[in-house]
Amino acid sequence: MANFNTHLFTATAASIGAALVAENIHLITPAHIPWLVFLGTLGGLLPDIDANNSKPVKLLFNVLALTGVAAVLYTVKNSYAPHHQLILIAAGTYLFIRYGMFALFNKLTDHRGVFHSVLAAVFFSLLMTCISFYFLHWSALLAWLNGIFIALGLVVHLLLDELYSTDLSNLRMKKSFGTALKLFSYNNMTATALMTICTLMLYSIAPSPTPLIKVWKKTQWNNYLAQASFEVSDNRLDKQREQRDIRHLMKL
Repeated sequence: MANFNTHLFTATAASIGAALVAENIHLITPAHIPWLVFLGTLGGLLPDIDANNSKPVKLLFNVLALTGVAAVLYTVKNSYAPHHQLILIAAGTYLFIRYGMFALFNKLTDHRGVFHSVLAAVFFSLLMTCISFYFLHWSALLAWLNGIFIALGLVVHLLLDELYSTDLSNLRMKKSFGTALKLFSYNNMTATALMTICTLMLYSIAPSPTPLIKVWKKTQWNNYLAQASFEVSDNRLDKQREQRDIRHLMKL
């Protein structure tokens, strides 16, 4: 299984590449690239939230706990409660989410379970799309792109785990092979059913993907790939010319 740093750097690299392609075909502007790279990197860490005491799950529940504290304090800000009561409420909220809900989450999930699946990629993609559209008020096109980059990072994570499940030196598969990249969790059908229901609900309220489909169809991929191939060939010729010039100078 790939470690945290490997997942982090690989998801970031894949997201940078995808964002540059999206900008090159005028799907996004350069200002969108850092945000999409962040989402892709986040997606690359999401599957390991089902690993007990992993860095992603600790980070997730710290963020959730702090968000919960902010929400509770915002709710009671006009109650004129004494400061010591507000501190106790904030501390109680943080401890409940960070440790109580964290313990319950660990008890209900298994590592390489439902979060290590294509179903999870679709679920988180639709979740991010809906959050972007309804709460962040992004356009439908950009909302879907946000969701796609989350899914991209997550799929890269699954592929990496499967790659590390292969012993290339001895040409054999490790016992962990097939536990990361799967359609859904075969061992926990309850979790699979719940995530499937949530995914269908998110799909039912997601914005129409028509703007994304229209832009995708308008993109002349053949011309883009041909141009990219030409640039690669041109760079290769430039390097060959430089090497030839260096050899010529050395002879002189």
